[in-house]
Amino acid sequence: MRNKTLWSDQTKIELFSMNAKRHVWTKPGTFPTVKHCGGSIMLWGCFSAAGTGRLVRNKEKMNGAKYREILDPAPECP
Repeated sequence: MRNKTLWSDQTKIELFSMNAKRHVWTKPGTFPTVKHCGGSIMLWGCFSAAGTGRLVRNKEKMNGAKYREILDPAPECP
């Protein structure tokens, strides 16, 4: 049974540690800013008894159609 199981996971990686809580003393009336763009990326990957799958960057929400698109083998290049 385990030979037919595929485990998958996705994670959000924050650039510049935006998801970490930091405590910084500031002057009253000072507003926090993000310099140099900031942002995050979502990554999805899978593995099974046969080995690891691809690591895929997600730009949209995952749904059944997106899973099938990732898991279906890509057509061979000529």
